[in-house]
Amino acid sequence: MEQESTSPVVDLLERRGVAPIDLLEQGKVLLVRESPFRLQASEEGLLTPAISDGNSKNISFDAASKAVGGTNARGTEREQLAAMMERFAISARELILRLFPDYGAHLDTRLTSFRPVSVEGRQISPRKDDSRLHVDAFASRPNQGRRLLRVFTNVNARGQARVWMVGEPFEDYARRFLPRVARYSPGAARWLERLRITKLLRSEYDHVMLQLHDIGKLDVAYQRSAPATRIEFQPSVTWICYTDQVLHAALSGQHMLEQTYLLPVQAMADPNRSPLRVLERMLGRSLV
Repeated sequence: MEQESTSPVVDLLERRGVAPIDLLEQGKVLLVRESPFRLQASEEGLLTPAISDGNSKNISFDAASKAVGGTNARGTEREQLAAMMERFAISARELILRLFPDYGAHLDTRLTSFRPVSVEGRQISPRKDDSRLHVDAFASRPNQGRRLLRVFTNVNARGQARVWMVGEPFEDYARRFLPRVARYSPGAARWLERLRITKLLRSEYDHVMLQLHDIGKLDVAYQRSAPATRIEFQPSVTWICYTDQVLHAALSGQHMLEQTYLLPVQAMADPNRSPLRVLERMLGRSLV
């Protein structure tokens, strides 16, 4: 097994000969400088916040239904937007299959998103503020232990980088905040599902992850002093990581495409590195 790197970001061009899957599952952010996706000249007109409907920070594309949400684009412009996002979805999947072929049969493709609005200056609640360090966990969409694998590409045409902060290892973060996690209630979880507040049953794993997400974001002292590394993702660069494991914050940037996948823990090369297994070891019980 590859010895773990101390840097949170690994440039795959500089680490040729190293198994990318090992780096990914360590909790690294993998940098692909030779991005397989490029905007077409005709698509640069889509790089405007005016294309958003103003209610959502992301424009979404569902590869299965071809539906586009979160946009006020109509007619030809809407078709062009959908085509760009579908092309990105195809490109992202091809990249994942090339780097991690063993994941192929297990990938559950979720929404593609386009983020045309600048990160800076958004008025948003602290829990939804992605400029605060966090691991991804979603109140209405329980993962029930599955991994959140994401592919990002900066498509900014004006040279603006996407700036992230990448924080401490997941296990250190969990150890810091687990004592403050509220007790899980199976009954409450069932009611949330019956009332369709959650799309699936919120497992104890989902409960713990959501609590870790919220407690960390709301801890002002932690956000000010947490160990973190600033990373600038330049235009036309792609990066890949498990966002349920990599502590991250988006500080600035505009115009990014992103593809989300769910992956069962058992499909990993080393399931023991998953947040599910880490939390189960720390708590001494099964969480799903």
